[in-house]
Order: sequence, then structure tokens, then C-alpha cells
Amino acid sequence: MHIIKNNRLVRFILLLIPVIIILSCAKKDNKAAAQTPDQPQKQTTFTNPLLASGADPWIYKKGDVYYYMSTGVSNISITKTSAVSELGKATPTVVWRAPASGPNSKNVWAPELHYLQGKWYLYYTAGASSDLATQRCFVLENSATDLLDGNWVEKGKLSDPNGDFFAIDGTILEYKEKLYFIWSGQISTSDITQRIYIAEMANPWTLKTPKVQISIPQYDWERRGSAVNEGPEILKNAAGQVFLIYSGSSCNTDDYGLGMLSLKAGGDPLNPADWTKNPKPVFSKSIDNNVFGPGHNGFFKSKDGKEDWIIYHANAQSGLGCGGGRSPRIQKFTWNTDGTPNFGVPVSTTQNLTKPSGE
Repeated sequence: MHIIKNNRLVRFILLLIPVIIILSCAKKDNKAAAQTPDQPQKQTTFTNPLLASGADPWIYKKGDVYYYMSTGVSNISITKTSAVSELGKATPTVVWRAPASGPNSKNVWAPELHYLQGKWYLYYTAGASSDLATQRCFVLENSATDLLDGNWVEKGKLSDPNGDFFAIDGTILEYKEKLYFIWSGQISTSDITQRIYIAEMANPWTLKTPKVQISIPQYDWERRGSAVNEGPEILKNAAGQVFLIYSGSSCNTDDYGLGMLSLKAGGDPLNPADWTKNPKPVFSKSIDNNVFGPGHNGFFKSKDGKEDWIIYHANAQSGLGCGGGRSPRIQKFTWNTDGTPNFGVPVSTTQNLTKPSGE
């Protein structure tokens, strides 16, 4: 009697084992499927440079879209992207080509895009010949919502009629409901010192006041190779304080770097006394990181608006100067307790950086 019962029990267990094995394998398969997504894991880091070449880089953010541009020599192109760290995957669109002749037919430099008074404006530098003394600032206008599809209308040259000399690298300051144009220029046809000027604007394509000089190369670090203050760019902190970040020294040197002017609280941008210059550069070469001549920058917010980033060009080797090897790089920066920006040190192209937050 006991033998019969045990035999039945054995047969039951033998029949149950395959079922247990099948259920166990199914559980493992389900767990593996849950751990293996259909899409590859999203890359969270990137390395500089963003592109192999691109001097005088500029980025403008509107909504969730970024527009990138850089010096093109004979044309202006705009690259539209939703992620700055993936700029290399986007395709540039040529929006303007230099004419065969005329005051803006040669050496197209440093284009900057701004959205002002409900329209797009594109400021750039160009000249009439290979003689760089003819370089001046010009502006294009586009009233279309999508600037890559609309027509760019030439609005002409921006200059002070009482001092129309060498002028490059124009940018915009919006301050207390007024517009100001800021650029790098010289005081005469024989001048070889690049200074920074400002003038109030009547509208986005016309100066309202005569130019005022607010900076001249005065420190040794600004005079390497030649006496240069150029590439002025506006930066505001969370409290609205205005900083003007500019490039100093010749771009032919490794010492090309960034300096800073600070506008006093409530100050008048047209009053030179209201601007204070930092005696030392705020961003300069890093021999240890193989970054040379970092300069001509721009600024942008991360996609979620929580982080501040700087874009700039630099060379990967010493002695490359103002050539086509200058490449665009980005890195996050922070703020000091006194409200001034802290750009840190230019990072190596071998360093993995976390992508801007929101990407």
C-alpha cells in the first residue's frame, strides 16, 4: 500500500518538473526583455569641438530651437538644431551670399543673429576688397517666422557718419527699453589699435547717436601681437547686471583670450565712466589642455533654461593663429558670489562633458 502511494508521488513530481522549468525560463526571459530597451541608451556626454572648423561662433536660442553660425568668408549659413551638443549632426543652410562686388563683397566675418521688435536681424562684417581697412558692419532683416524660409533683405551699413572707419564684430545690447550697437573699430585710417565702441540705435539698422569709445587695449595681455579689443558680446546675470565680454590680443597669437567690462548698476552704457574693466583676462589658453587662442565667444542657456553655457573658438595646437583650424567648443560656466561670471579653464578635447541639461 505504501509502495503504491510513493510511486504515484514520484510520477507526479516527474510530471511537475518540466512545468517548473518552463515557468522559470519564461520569468528570466521577461526580466531580460524589461532590462533591454528597444532603443539604444541615449548618450549623455559629448566632447569638443562641435565641428572641425568654425571661427567666430554664435548661437541664438528661441523657444526650443538653437541657431548656429560662424565666419563663412563668402556667405552666411545658419544651422538649426534642437541640441547644441549634436550640432555636427545638423545641416547648415546658406541664407545669404556676398555679391560679386561692392562694399560687402569680401571677407564676410562674424555673423550674429538677433530677434528684435518682432523680426530677425543678422549683423555681419564685410569689406569691399582684400584690403581689410574696408571692413564695415552690415545688417540683414527677415520678417518670416521661419528664418530659413523667409527672405533676407539688406538694410545697409551701420556706421557713424562722423567716424566711418574700420569696424567689425557688431553686436546688440538691449537695456532699459533701448537698443545699442557695439562693435570693434579704429579711430582713423592710420590707426592700428582696435577699440570697442557703442552707440544708441534709432531702430535695428540705424544708429541714433555718435559712437562712444568704452574700451582700448591698455593691459599687456590685450596687446600680444597687436593692440586688440574685438568680438564684444553681452552677458547678463540673473539680477540683470550687464557684462561685456570681449577678445583681446591678436588672433595670430596663442594668447588671444577673453576680457570683461562691467556696467555699474543703473549705469548709462554711453558713459565710459560707468564701465569698469577687469585688469586680467577671464578666459585664456590652457597649455595643459592643448587649448590655444580661445576667444570670440557667445552665450546661451541650456534647453531647460537652468544652465549657462559659453561657445567659443580655439586652436588645438600652438601657433595656428587666425586660420581655418579654429573650431567651435562649448562648456558650462557658473557665477561667483559677487555676480560675475566664472568661465573656468578651457577644457580638453579628450574630456567627456555632460550635455546641456534638457537635451
